[in-house]
Amino acid sequence: MTTHLKEEPPLGRVIVITSGKGGVGKTTSAAAISAGLAKLGHKTVVIDFDVGLRNLDMTMGCERRVVFDFINVIQGDARLKQALIRDKRLDTLSILPTSQTRDKDALTKEGVEAVLNELKEEFDYIICDSPAGIERGAQLAMYFADEAVVVTNPEVSSVRDSDRVLGLLSSQTKRAETEGAEPIKAQVLLTRHDQARIASGEMMTVDDVLEILAVPLLGIIPESKAVLRASNVGTPVVLDEPSAASRAYEDAVARLTGQEVEMRTPGDTRPGLFQRLFGRSA
Repeated sequence: MTTHLKEEPPLGRVIVITSGKGGVGKTTSAAAISAGLAKLGHKTVVIDFDVGLRNLDMTMGCERRVVFDFINVIQGDARLKQALIRDKRLDTLSILPTSQTRDKDALTKEGVEAVLNELKEEFDYIICDSPAGIERGAQLAMYFADEAVVVTNPEVSSVRDSDRVLGLLSSQTKRAETEGAEPIKAQVLLTRHDQARIASGEMMTVDDVLEILAVPLLGIIPESKAVLRASNVGTPVVLDEPSAASRAYEDAVARLTGQEVEMRTPGDTRPGLFQRLFGRSA
């Protein structure tokens, strides 16, 4: 008699959206990426790790529906299912908000790991919206990650801080500490790209950013009023009306899932640049 072992379904992927500097569009990107994945039919949850500030629920338009949060779950005051908020626009998208009244010490490594392990059983993608910088909340957001999206602007200070975050991803995470584990797959998402400011020398070129960070390029998000408008009405930009920014985020999401999508740089007509960028993003 032959016994067939039941094949276990694959566990969800944990992706941290991180940056070294605040104000680069990290929470906007976490909202857009998670909504973009859900639009493609992937069961997705996005978690706010920014204890004390809590902006993700406003960006997602669900701030009035928060009853329990990430910290309540970690401290045993609520079950995970009680804290998860199902998005009203996409039934494949959920949000796990965080506390506005606690401090970051309320996050514990054991608590974060337990929540992520439970989520990995149910969701295809777990998106961790990290606080900026390298303090405790940011370190815990990246510690258990399988992949990282490092959000940066084409400015020297932002790129330099992102380089420091890349160093932490390769040295102070569970994958880095585990013998034989594959390193975290890190990619850079370039936001607030403005070709006119690059041409005038106010901003770095895409090639210069990539040369410093030396990781693949996930996407280029143009400077756009559509991003601010979407945030103000509590809608991820990929669910708002079509714009250059929403298309750029959709392209980035497609690449994140393994699709080959040409890298488009609005306003840049230098010959051969698209091909060079696409080659580096593979």
